[in-house]
Amino acid sequence: MLKIFLSSHGRFASGIRSSCEILMGPSDNLTVFDAYLDDTSVQQHLDAFYETVGTEDQVLLCSDLYGGSVNQAMYTYLGRPNTRLVAGVNMSFMMNILAEEDGLSDERLDEILQESREYLRRVELDASAGAGEGGDDFF
Repeated sequence: MLKIFLSSHGRFASGIRSSCEILMGPSDNLTVFDAYLDDTSVQQHLDAFYETVGTEDQVLLCSDLYGGSVNQAMYTYLGRPNTRLVAGVNMSFMMNILAEEDGLSDERLDEILQESREYLRRVELDASAGAGEGGDDFF
């Protein structure tokens, strides 16, 4: 089973979980920790999370910001079996990850990362459609 641990500075992680639940329904394999809101640490929550991980489980650690303190704490767990770490997650990434049911190969993870990057873009008004016209034609 793929087990996901998502953590962030502040409530970003629980916000992503909330949005994913609205769009996809609840997920049993997602654990979330909003860091720096109380006296507990990322390490404490990761240790508790790893108590639920079996030897056959895959672990995907997800953080909000590459190089940030949450990501640095997660980095120290990369030596654990079947553990991978992704930084800079967005909604597209999390929705695709949560849709994976049969484990996650490195190749599929790379595909999801690339796809997620494509959803980060500047959106401009299409001048040919005219303001207020063609509202159903978003793409």
